[in-house]
Amino acid sequence: MVVAYEALPPDPFAGDPADPARALGGPDADAPDDAPLDDAERDEVVADLGDLAVFEALLAPRGIRGVVVDCEDCSEQHYHDWDLLRASLQQLLDEGHMRPHEPPFDPDPAAYVTWEYCRGFADATLAE
Repeated sequence: MVVAYEALPPDPFAGDPADPARALGGPDADAPDDAPLDDAERDEVVADLGDLAVFEALLAPRGIRGVVVDCEDCSEQHYHDWDLLRASLQQLLDEGHMRPHEPPFDPDPAAYVTWEYCRGFADATLAE
């Protein structure tokens, strides 16, 4: 199932002059970098979308809801359901950036695995 860009939650700080991201400097928070991905970046995102489809097909039936990522910026774990991650990657491919999103409410950490775990599980399963 593909989630349309319009179905994603809106940026909670869109148009807000008190947007905390403004303190970081750089591009305006309301104007994402619209530079298109170069060929190598596009190839990586396309490969990630293909990998994601395999990971979901193998792991969703086992109760895994998605991928957990250790965020270097905030030192917290971010939980991404399969559909949200696919929509974010598709948006990155289509628009060159990802829109902010709301994290899942009270996620069960046992239902999420790392990208590396997914890759290892897929490699082991497909090698059989």
